Amino acid sequence: MKLRLKPLASDIFICIYAVVSLYLRFKYESETPISPLNSIVMGICFVVILWVLIKLKVLNPNWFGLFNSKENKS
Repeated sequence: MKLRLKPLASDIFICIYAVVSLYLRFKYESETPISPLNSIVMGICFVVILWVLIKLKVLNPNWFGLFNSKENKS
């Protein structure tokens, strides 16, 4: 059985993930001297993890209903 989150759960997970990843980046960068390139690479890694989860259909974002989904079209 493949793990798939419902659209609303996916939206909530993505929001929490974004807030936590930003918090971790800011906290890590303020505690240690880090170059801008390392900061950019760390940010790209967080985004790639999210992108992979969406491509594997583990996350099914609906963007909180802001855009028409494929299922709602007639």
